[in-house]
Order: sequence, then structure tokens, then C-alpha cells
Amino acid sequence: MNAVVVAVLIMIALSLLRLNVVLALFIGALSGGLVAGMQYSEVISVFTDGITGGAEIALSYALLGGFAALIAYSGITEVLVQFIIRALKKEESQKARVIAKVSIIAALLMVSIMSQNVIPIHIAFIPILIPPLLSLMNELGFDRRLLAIVLTFGLTFPYVLFPIGFGQIFQNTIVNGFESAGVEITFGQVAPALVIPASGFVVGLALALFYYRKHRTYETKDSGPVNETEANFGTIIIALVAIIATFGVQVLTDSMIFGALAGIMIFFISFQFKWKRLDNELVSGIKMMAYIGIVMLAANGFAGVISETGHVTPLVDGIAETLAGNKILIVASMLLVGLIVTMGIGSSFATIPIIASIFVPMGMELGLSLPAIIAIIGTAGALGDAGSPASDSTLGPTAGLGADGQHDHIWDTCVPTFIFLNIPVLMAGFVAGIIL
Repeated sequence: MNAVVVAVLIMIALSLLRLNVVLALFIGALSGGLVAGMQYSEVISVFTDGITGGAEIALSYALLGGFAALIAYSGITEVLVQFIIRALKKEESQKARVIAKVSIIAALLMVSIMSQNVIPIHIAFIPILIPPLLSLMNELGFDRRLLAIVLTFGLTFPYVLFPIGFGQIFQNTIVNGFESAGVEITFGQVAPALVIPASGFVVGLALALFYYRKHRTYETKDSGPVNETEANFGTIIIALVAIIATFGVQVLTDSMIFGALAGIMIFFISFQFKWKRLDNELVSGIKMMAYIGIVMLAANGFAGVISETGHVTPLVDGIAETLAGNKILIVASMLLVGLIVTMGIGSSFATIPIIASIFVPMGMELGLSLPAIIAIIGTAGALGDAGSPASDSTLGPTAGLGADGQHDHIWDTCVPTFIFLNIPVLMAGFVAGIIL
């Protein structure tokens, strides 16, 4: 049996059975390592070494959670939500509710897309924006599964298609992957080859908007630290300055850690709030996002074990030998392998170097064009971010939408995003691999 397939299937199966994702990742990695012939001690050592690679991102998410709690404590988001709710109750019309729902979806799409390309903050906006809006979303009868798809779309579609921000990093990673495999391509060749795969995201989002259009009832609960601060002009200004400082410092230093610290320090040195209360809110917020950090640490350990098994190459080689000469089955199999690997690792940026080193020479040998190989590698990378239980593009939406405990990570985020985003993207990537 192939160790990579075993590891990923066990991890996904256990996650679907509602076992904690961290435990599922560890058990999957251990199973894959043992199948590959590794010793228990070796698997644990590799897993532990892999964890260290995710320390920075884990601390970043924890601090961003703390900063988000301070923003909520300032009262700025509550003022916005109450204003919209009062406007809805004043109108008391179906038309007003429809306009409000469309506006919220459009706003979430815009903000999440901007977080990838215009202001590259990735999921940092989610703990700030989403939890305070949950009461309004309940009032409007949103199905949070739709909102999870909307957010994940905005976190993944832009970097696949647009060559700026995270898109520049993603597409440069593909270029570097080709160079490592001994094939030269230019940065400008990547985006055109990814237009067809990216169209799968658009189709999937349209289908989700239709499928999840019905009213869904949630219980209105507390979605975070209790806000005992009455918002005033001073606290709102402090919150706005902190938000601008956080994003500005992150862009300048390319560090989410220092961006979050800048925003947090502005709250403390403003002297608008009691330090003891701010500290309590900060700790509560850190707890809210720390789980994402822990999952990302475990995902890094899982990725380390998958790489160490050395079973990715034999898996691809076996497929190439079996299906030599059949282009349709070759493209389908390459995408299937890419799906398995990226679903396990959960990060396109970490996966592309692995699959590019194998897919580039294999695709060239089998006669695929360069645009087709680019499309297959880009598609495979996007699949991991859009539907993996270990991806921050699914963990982030869950952290925001599940702040009140009414949104399950696997069944309300990962399963819907896999069905409505991964499957259409997989099909679009297959078309691109055949016709390009």
C-alpha cells in the first residue's frame, strides 16, 4: 500500500467521524509512516521536527485572535451591527432583508478577496469581522455553510488567478517548481494557464448561492468576550487607528506577528481602557484563535512525515507506467494524486514544490504542454487550500462562524467547500489539462 494514500485517507476518515483534526493528523501521519517502514521513534521525530516549521504562523494567529477580541471590546463592530439591525426593523420589508443579505455577501467577498491581493493579510480579518456579525446573520437567516464557501472562495480564488499579493507568491512558487525540475518558464505564463481552473471556483460559488439560499435558524448566543465598554467617539477612533496600524505594519514588515502586536499596543498605550480588563480580553481572544495555530502545527508535522516516506514519487510513477499513452486518464490521475497530497498537507504553498518536482518531468515525458502542466499543478495546489481540514483557508472561516459553537469545522465548512469548490475546480483543471 502507498503510505501517502493511507495517511491522507485515515486523516480524512477520522475527521469525518468527528475526531479532533489534530488527533486525526497525528494518527494519519503515524499510520503512513509505519506503512512506509519507518520506526515509531522515527515518525515521532520527523513529526516533531515538522512542527517547528509552523511556529511562526501559530503565534501569528494567536495574537490576531487577541487583537480581534480587543477590537470587539472597543464596541466599534457592535455599533455597526446595531445600526444595521435597527435599519432592518425600521424597514420591515422582505426587500430590505434581501438587500441586506446581498450586501453582506458582497462585502465578505470583497474583503476576503482584498485580503489576498490588495492588502495581503489572509485570514486576519475574520476574527475581527465575523463574530460580531453573527447576531445579524442569525437575524437575516443566513445558512453559515454558504458563508463558509463565500469566505473560502475569497481566500483561494484570487491568488490562483491574480498575480499580485499572495497570487504573486503562489505563481512564483510554480515558476520555482519548474526551475527545480530543470524546466524554465516565465512568470507571465502562469496566470493565463490558470484561467480555466480558476473558473471552477466561480461556477462552484454560483451553485452554492443557489443551493444554500433558504433560511436557516440559529440560536443567538454570546460569540466572544462580553463587551462591557460603551462605544464612544474616542474608543472608535482608537479601534480604527489600531486596525490601520496592524495592517500597515504587517505589510511593511511582512509579519503578522508584529502587525498584531502593533495593534494590541495601541490599545494599551491609549489609556482609554483599564489594562486589567484589556489583558483579560486579550487572553480570551488568544484562546479563540490558538486552536487554528495548533492545527497548523500538526499539519506541518503531517507534511514532514508524508515527505519523509518517499512514497509520493512511486505513486506517480506507478500511475504513469500503467496509463502511458492515455492522455485523459493520465491528466485525471495526476489531479487525483495532487488532490490526495494537498488535502493531507493542507497548504498549496507547501505542496507545490513537492508535486512540481514530480509532475513537471512526468508531464514532459508524457507529452503534455507546458500550459497543461502549469494548470494541473496550480489546480492541485488550490484543492488543498479549498477543502482540507488542515488548511487555514477552511480553519479561518470556521473560527469566525463557529465563535458561538454552532458551526462544525468538518461538516459545515470542509464538506461544503469540498463539494462546491473543490469538485468544480477539479473538473475545470481536468479540462485545462486536456485542451491546453
